Amino acid sequence: MEKRLDYKGRWRNKTVAFHGSEEEGKLIDRCVSLSGLTKQDYIIRRLQCRDVVVQGSPRVYKALRNQMAEIYGELKRLEKCSGENDELLYAIQLIAQTMNGLKGEN
Repeated sequence: MEKRLDYKGRWRNKTVAFHGSEEEGKLIDRCVSLSGLTKQDYIIRRLQCRDVVVQGSPRVYKALRNQMAEIYGELKRLEKCSGENDELLYAIQLIAQTMNGLKGEN
């Protein structure tokens, strides 16, 4: 087993895993890619109720661009956005917050 140190110099040798649905996995992956963090760091911050602060980078820009293209394609496919599209609406909200944060808006 590979040993790792966290940012405080502690060994990270404990594995934590959980099961989720396909949709939950996609949502977590989307949030992680938009945060610019590793999946491990993102999940740890969220579990500790700490803010996830997005630092602008080419990787975050690419994730935002790809998510917006995916959302645009989905919106073109839909005639109207209904309550059945909660995941799409959540993604739009998350992207808007991230983009506003990158611009320095509240």
